[in-house]
Amino acid sequence: MAGCQQQMADQPRYEPLQKSAFFGDERSARPFVEGVVARGELNADEHFYTGKSRGKRVDMFPFPVMRDTLVRGQERFNIYCSTCHDRVGTGQGMVVRRGFRVPPSFHIDRLRAAPVGHFFDVITHGFGAMPDYAEQISAQDRWAIVAYIRALQLSQHAALADVPADERQRLTGAQK
Repeated sequence: MAGCQQQMADQPRYEPLQKSAFFGDERSARPFVEGVVARGELNADEHFYTGKSRGKRVDMFPFPVMRDTLVRGQERFNIYCSTCHDRVGTGQGMVVRRGFRVPPSFHIDRLRAAPVGHFFDVITHGFGAMPDYAEQISAQDRWAIVAYIRALQLSQHAALADVPADERQRLTGAQK
């Protein structure tokens, strides 16, 4: 039984913000040094972390969009967005069918013309009835979702002329 002592758990300690006689200002912990940023929390890349450049919403992604970005964006979209926006972005998700407010379709002209920074900003800060998702979704994943939204928009308004020639020939040959 001698080895079962909880000396570490029973030692003196302070609760957060508890008064202390140790320091002259009676604080139990030292205040943060002004201007110091925690490791990994600098977020100095305005384009990547805000979707803006010099205060204006950007129209370019902060990194090249590859297939794996779209796959990740689809996965995150289906988890966080499809409940309201549905899987193709028309705004007829399951919660809407249960009586919640209808979000706009991603396929209206206004949103098809909106810069990618608009979508990033809305996911980050929310808009109207939509809550913000900055705490739940990392900046990298928010950009992936925006890339997937752009892919959805293109898929719903694609013309045969948008398909590369070799693929177009394969598609038109299959229809005959």
